[in-house]
Amino acid sequence: MPSYRVIMAIGRLAPGVRPDELEPRAADAAALLTTLEASSVNLVGGQARITVRFSADEDDLARQIGEHVAASTAASAEVTEWWITKGPGSRWKRLPS
Repeated sequence: MPSYRVIMAIGRLAPGVRPDELEPRAADAAALLTTLEASSVNLVGGQARITVRFSADEDDLARQIGEHVAASTAASAEVTEWWITKGPGSRWKRLPS
């Protein structure tokens, strides 16, 4: 089964949300729908990015899962941009929107 990642650029947090709460919330949103493989937070050009890696049977399903994760995360923080990549390995390809 292919691996996918939803990558979200994060802006301001909602009132009362601590920064350390955001990644687990995003990971939990994915785990509700599929097998969660990993999650992480990185800074890219001074902007926080959350990456949630998960498995899915096909690209369309991965897009739906990514949309769910982004929408769930947007309840706690501003998601300024998000996209899906398909792996595995060192060559992750961005899926068309």
